[in-house]
Amino acid sequence: MGQEIDETRFTQEHFHTFSRRLKEETALLKQWLQEGRFPDEPARIGLELEAWLVDGQGRPAPRNAEVISRCDDSHLETELARYNLELNTDPMALPGRPFSELAGVLEQRWAALHRAAQAEQCQPALVGILPTVRESDLSVAAMSGQKRYQALNEQVLALRNRRPIHLDIRGEEHITLDHPDVMLESAATSLQLHLQVTPGNAHRLFNAAVAASAATVGTAANSALLFDHLLWAETRIPLFEQAVAVTPLHGGHAGPMARVGFGSGYARDALYGWFVENRQHYPVLLPVLQDTPPEALAHLRLHNGTIWRWNRPLVDPGDNGTPHLRIEHRVMAAGPTLSDVVANAAFFYGLVHGLVLKQPELEMRLPFVTAQANFYSAARHGLEAPVTWLGQQRAPLRELILEELLPLARVGLEHQDVAGDEIESWLGLIRERVSSGQTGAAWQRAWWQRHGHDAGALTRAMLEQQQTGQPVHRWPL
Repeated sequence: MGQEIDETRFTQEHFHTFSRRLKEETALLKQWLQEGRFPDEPARIGLELEAWLVDGQGRPAPRNAEVISRCDDSHLETELARYNLELNTDPMALPGRPFSELAGVLEQRWAALHRAAQAEQCQPALVGILPTVRESDLSVAAMSGQKRYQALNEQVLALRNRRPIHLDIRGEEHITLDHPDVMLESAATSLQLHLQVTPGNAHRLFNAAVAASAATVGTAANSALLFDHLLWAETRIPLFEQAVAVTPLHGGHAGPMARVGFGSGYARDALYGWFVENRQHYPVLLPVLQDTPPEALAHLRLHNGTIWRWNRPLVDPGDNGTPHLRIEHRVMAAGPTLSDVVANAAFFYGLVHGLVLKQPELEMRLPFVTAQANFYSAARHGLEAPVTWLGQQRAPLRELILEELLPLARVGLEHQDVAGDEIESWLGLIRERVSSGQTGAAWQRAWWQRHGHDAGALTRAMLEQQQTGQPVHRWPL
């Protein structure tokens, strides 16, 4: 969905032609895999970090185009709403000192973004859901100007027969409302981690990412509040699932064929099966016809960009004709600080490689339905969530992370030749956060209960702490 389009109105001929090209490109992807076109390269990583823009009162500031223009940086992109934007990094090798390098890149770009935002009388903020956002902020009047967002809204509503979006989240408190468009989605910002994989290890790493999702969503939880309601530790999960829902929910969360959801099962091949599932089970949302050869996979990639699995397969044809596969891990919230973001990345990349290395029977010992239940439990309850791991009795997520998953993450990073002090530094931040129990969501909840239900004051306190650069587990109340 980061790709701009030229049209917003579509005919049946658009849908028919797009579907035909999608079928051709899916077959071409299969052919490339059979021919060994994908190189066997060392792991590379990268990320997308979404942020809010807020004014002096901590309220959403709809100025992303102006701020991006001042930055003049191709690594910055708009998001659905004009008070959100996205910061991207270039791919980098996992061996060596990737997380210190990543931290340096993020700090430099964040400082430039902060200066540009100040010139527009606002500042960037890292939080899954901004405490001060109100339903009235989430209107098409606040939509970014790109045509792809208008088309997304129109097509989602068309698939819903123009029925409003129904939001129903039951957590510590309960919220229910109807909203006329997809702009509820813009209340959720995330950290999206990318991992380049090979056809030989793609399915194992994808399944490890699925299994790891409970630990990563709970550790990175930073979305406790929506419209003054304390809901889930990571309320962004049900919010996003319901914001673009075109099929009924099942058991309070998205079913296997939802546009946003946990998916339909583990991978059994080099991610190819997900692209077949995309074509066969998901109606085309944006039938924008591309004037490109089949080798660009333009229609396949655009269609895949309108299906938001929490762990999403990606394919890129490559600039030099050498394609590659990636896994996009989408479960983590943005923030609360850049150091937390980098530590979250280290934990994820280490954990998935550790699971592949040390748990060759992972898929048999952790059924997909159990991994799914763990994920929603962790999103709802955070580090205190009860989870079931590898056939063992249910235990708190915090205990599992400290006793089993952090050691696995260490092994995974060591096996990828990440420097020892690098591992100690960044995984150490995760250990301290989990030991303290103070995630971003836990801090928000504790502040709310101690200081009163004042979203503006909470947001200003959060921004003050973010500016210190101290990771969230060291934030005072």
